Amino acid sequence: MSRLILASASPRRRELLAEFGLPFEVRPAAIVEHEAPDADPRQMVAHNAALKADWISARHPEATVIGADTTVFVDETVLNKPRDAAEARAMLRRLSGRSHTVFTGLAVRRGADGLRLDQGVASTVHFKTLDEATIEEYLRRVHTLDKAGGYAIQEHSELLLTGYTGSLTNIIGLPQEEMKQLLTQAGLMR
Repeated sequence: MSRLILASASPRRRELLAEFGLPFEVRPAAIVEHEAPDADPRQMVAHNAALKADWISARHPEATVIGADTTVFVDETVLNKPRDAAEARAMLRRLSGRSHTVFTGLAVRRGADGLRLDQGVASTVHFKTLDEATIEEYLRRVHTLDKAGGYAIQEHSELLLTGYTGSLTNIIGLPQEEMKQLLTQAGLMR
C-alpha cells in the first residue's frame, strides 16, 4: 500500500481522516490558494484542492495524496477565512437568519501510476437570527480566524444554527462518505 499524505494543515481534516484508521502523514502544500469573493465556489474549491494535491504529489510521486478545500457561499459571494475579528463579525451578521451553502473540493493524486480523482460536495447550513450579544459570545468561545465563513459547526453551533442539510463532515471540511469512496477507488480501503 502506498504512503498516504494529507496536503492540508487543517486540524479538523486531520481528525476526520484519522477516523478511517489509515496511517497518514500531514504535509501542507506551499501554494497560494485562489480565494476571490466573486469566484464560482465549486470551481474555486476544486482548483484549490487539485493545486494542493498536485504540488505534494509532484514531490512525493509514490504517495497517494489528498487535497481538500472548503468555502462558504451566500449572496453569490464566497466567504473564506476571516482576516480578523471584525471580518468574522461581519460574516456572522451576513449569515444571520439565512441559509448558505458549504462547498468542499477533494482531489486524490498518485504520480507513480497517474491516479487523478476529483469530487465536489455541497451541504446547506441554516442559521438562526443572531443578535450582537450572541455573535460576541460565539467569538469569545470559538477561534474563528481559520474557518471559512467565520464559524465552526462542531463548536458551540447551538448559538448559531437551526440545522443543516447534507454531510456534516463536509461542513467541517472533509466529507467522509465521498472521501471513503475516493480512497477505495485509490486502492487504500475496501
